[in-house]
Amino acid sequence: MADAPGSRERIGVQVTVLPWGRGLPLPVQATTGASGVDLLAALESPVTISPGARSAIPTGICVSIPDGWEWQVRPRSGLALSSGITLLNSPGTVDSDYRGEVRVILVNLGDRPFTVSRGDRIAQAVLCRVASVSMEEVEALPESVRGEGGFGSTGR
Repeated sequence: MADAPGSRERIGVQVTVLPWGRGLPLPVQATTGASGVDLLAALESPVTISPGARSAIPTGICVSIPDGWEWQVRPRSGLALSSGITLLNSPGTVDSDYRGEVRVILVNLGDRPFTVSRGDRIAQAVLCRVASVSMEEVEALPESVRGEGGFGSTGR
């Protein structure tokens, strides 16, 4: 349901806060034009990620994503640029039927240890529509201009 002409559709997402997430704000869009909501670290004590290492960071929340949608968990550009912190499975997907805790797999691609503390913004989640897929086996695929070219075949 649209709010007003020119505004974006607003979709409700139910959230359960786990005991270790209590006291942290719910995920919100930082600005009215933001695509995603910020996910926060729900840590009891800081976690340091060494260069080349990874860690699954809890958010302290479980969500109910509406059917026909997914939550894409994506890196934060500021963390990537300033510290080399990104997500291994980017984007991570929270399916509409998943009810467990949302955790974020951070990896340190930087050259210094990085410490994550309680309440740090560690990722963003973008709600995206998804379609159901029906596979159909065929003897040959239709031709295309690109054909089998991949992995940089279209140029720089």
